Amino acid sequence: MTTTQTPPHIRMSNEIAVQFHRRDPAWAAEQIAAHIRSFWDPRMRARLLADAAAADDRLDPLVLAAAALLPPAPEHA
Repeated sequence: MTTTQTPPHIRMSNEIAVQFHRRDPAWAAEQIAAHIRSFWDPRMRARLLADAAAADDRLDPLVLAAAALLPPAPEHA
């Protein structure tokens, strides 16, 4: 039996998004992006941006909207 584990950056971003599901989506995306900018390691942000660019279906729609508001990942991340 094969089990696939959700990568931490996807799990964590989706957990953050759940807290905003009942809010205005544009405001929620801004708040999620602000949290990620402030508290996430650049490597995790880079992984999240890569998955968002690939439209990973494991990402909550609010996370995808937030990722669009984040600056591009640095080349060395």
